[in-house]
Amino acid sequence: MSDEYRTHNYEAMFLFPQRAGPRLAECVDHVVEIITKNGAELLGLKKWDERRLAYEIDKQKRGLYLLGYFRVDASAMKGIDRDLRLSELVMRSMITRADHMTIDEMKATDAREDLAVEAKLRAEKAAEEEAAAGVDTSVSLGAPKARPAKVDAPAEGESGETPAEDAPEAEAQPAEAEAAKTD
Repeated sequence: MSDEYRTHNYEAMFLFPQRAGPRLAECVDHVVEIITKNGAELLGLKKWDERRLAYEIDKQKRGLYLLGYFRVDASAMKGIDRDLRLSELVMRSMITRADHMTIDEMKATDAREDLAVEAKLRAEKAAEEEAAAGVDTSVSLGAPKARPAKVDAPAEGESGETPAEDAPEAEAQPAEAEAAKTD
């Protein structure tokens, strides 16, 4: 039997930019989607670390690492590798065979529930920081929000002032009052 049709266990490291930290849930979902879409069985996924990179990658100095274990036919690895290279979220990835671990050991590393809790906390913290900074994160479809109109002059009759055609009379009254004071 050819090695191409055998099922193997794999260990994968996924590197995301630090700016993806508040969107941790999106990162986890992205990894799960890539792995399961190619027919793999995800055995475990956890956050490995968040640290300074040895060298800058795409102008990023820090990164978020996720460590995953999965089981898949060797023929499906080309699809997983391709999807990871085409991903706009994943900066780097490295996949190796995990012959040194049993399936039970891989399943024991699964921390997706902990990742979901951390993702929720990170999203809430990011929302609070944006609200404190006055950033509007709401998404709206359609026409832009109406802005208050700039009022240069009140409309006729609204403020109790005389219409424009009576304006010369209004100007004449102060002149008569000054003439009366000088007399």
